Amino acid sequence: MPRWLWAFAIGFLCWSAEPEAHAFNITLDSKSIPGLSPKAPLVAHTLRITGPFGQGDGDKLRVMLAGLKAKTARTAGQPLATAELSSSGGDLLEGLKVGYLFREFEVATLVRKGDICLSACAMAFLGGTASRLPPTPVPSRTIEIGGQVGFHNFTLDATAIQNETKGDATAGIARGFGLGRAGASALIRYAADLGVDPGFIAQLLGRPPDTWLYIDTNEMFLTVGACPSGREPPLGRIEQQAVNICNHASGGASVAEASQARPTTAREAKRYLLEQVQRNIESVNIKGPLVGQLAGVLSSKDDRLIESVYSDLRAAGIALPEPVGRSFIVSGYAFGELQAECHVNLSGGEPNKFDFVLIISGVGLSRPLALPPPMCPALFRYDGQEVFNPKR
Repeated sequence: MPRWLWAFAIGFLCWSAEPEAHAFNITLDSKSIPGLSPKAPLVAHTLRITGPFGQGDGDKLRVMLAGLKAKTARTAGQPLATAELSSSGGDLLEGLKVGYLFREFEVATLVRKGDICLSACAMAFLGGTASRLPPTPVPSRTIEIGGQVGFHNFTLDATAIQNETKGDATAGIARGFGLGRAGASALIRYAADLGVDPGFIAQLLGRPPDTWLYIDTNEMFLTVGACPSGREPPLGRIEQQAVNICNHASGGASVAEASQARPTTAREAKRYLLEQVQRNIESVNIKGPLVGQLAGVLSSKDDRLIESVYSDLRAAGIALPEPVGRSFIVSGYAFGELQAECHVNLSGGEPNKFDFVLIISGVGLSRPLALPPPMCPALFRYDGQEVFNPKR
């Protein structure tokens, strides 16, 4: 657990949605999976964590995970274990500690169909991680359709504060304010550490404690970096899928409609995007052989040259989308006074295969403002309000 979190430990101990005398239960199921060598099978560990989160649960879990790590042959990029979570909440501090342990030991999180994971459990769920390999950690948080993950604002234990301040009203107010401020800061820091939009936590902190946010819509899955598992809604028309991808990529700056998606051929798209690269180069007055080469290629009618230069520039790191299928130009985006359009290529048969780039007037090619989740990129093909997992 990060050192800074210890500073809040005393305060957090009185924030609980469940009686603190309890502790969660952990069961371990380990199965051997044939590896590349018959003498070196791989082992898949599944932890099932049930019941309320109580004080000391994080320490108990650390001991178990350290033991698994010491005796398990790892595959790069794969989690050490999967933690199935089923709990209605408990001690918030322990929820954060458990979440940090999932990140530290590379443990994926899963909420099964029919299970619930609420309050402190939901915070721990956010720690699910497949890999911490550079350059950035890869989250692994999965909700089976029919499982419920719910978040709410924390509450303070007024009785504990009164006992601590011996009934002094002024001291009690000061103590409560200090705990509330520390808690809000810790939650926002936790979200940032785990790659979750801190705005989501800020939204929670502005709500009454008895109201809940459940992971039900596509937008909510994207917000917390979770993936649905099970029967997902069918994908719509490919033009609408292209628009949905671009709407997500623009970071919600504005929302386009299907009528704003214009199909284009792969040849036309590549030529147009190379022209944008040429304009970018000319705008910064770059000189050299690339400038002449690009101008010569664009003035030619040789599609092979277009293909070659396009591939070379992509390999050099220029933000050009990979040609993976049908191409669309989606217009109508705005960033302040700047107008923008989105170019997207998407495969009709492989939902996870697509690529895109923004073109902003006066700026040129731009990386998208939002990226699809690495474990389930196909979520970008759906509208943000699409309901994947209806609340029970």
